[in-house]
Amino acid sequence: MRETTPPETSSFLTARWLQLAMINYEVDRLVLDALVPHGTQLDFWGGKCFVSVVGFQFADTRVLGCAIPFHCNFEEVNLRFYVKRIVEGEVRRGVVFIKEIVPRRAIAWAANALYHEHYVALPMSHDDAAGSGGRTVSYRWRHRGEWCRLAVTLDGEPLLPDERSEEAFITEHYWGYAA
Repeated sequence: MRETTPPETSSFLTARWLQLAMINYEVDRLVLDALVPHGTQLDFWGGKCFVSVVGFQFADTRVLGCAIPFHCNFEEVNLRFYVKRIVEGEVRRGVVFIKEIVPRRAIAWAANALYHEHYVALPMSHDDAAGSGGRTVSYRWRHRGEWCRLAVTLDGEPLLPDERSEEAFITEHYWGYAA
């Protein structure tokens, strides 16, 4: 089997992802079995099954090449896990979103209506601050009257992960799958 990345095509949605914050957790595969879309299978690294909480900024977002006023730049936090699908001998590594949080109802409605995703619109904010301990990137959202927070502190210079590492495994999933 050979691995592949999605083909270049004209896109419905384009955007840049900025200020990425990601936390990965090992979970028992039984937690995810019922959520695996038909035609895919859980993807493991070193025999381990992972979920990730990811926060980032959508920037310069365009739908069919057009910018939608007040919907070009916004936060997202999502909970995802990793699957693969084998198509004609090619391994297509992808993600399945369990929940996606955005700050605007129109974004959540469009994603749910068009893609049958699991978006919710909640009040959100983000922060990117440099301090003595390094640079901290954080995302906040209010759920049931309580503020929740995802934050990471960066130390050192950015670098590309070793291609055999857990970090590379997590980031090298280009396809999106849904039920």
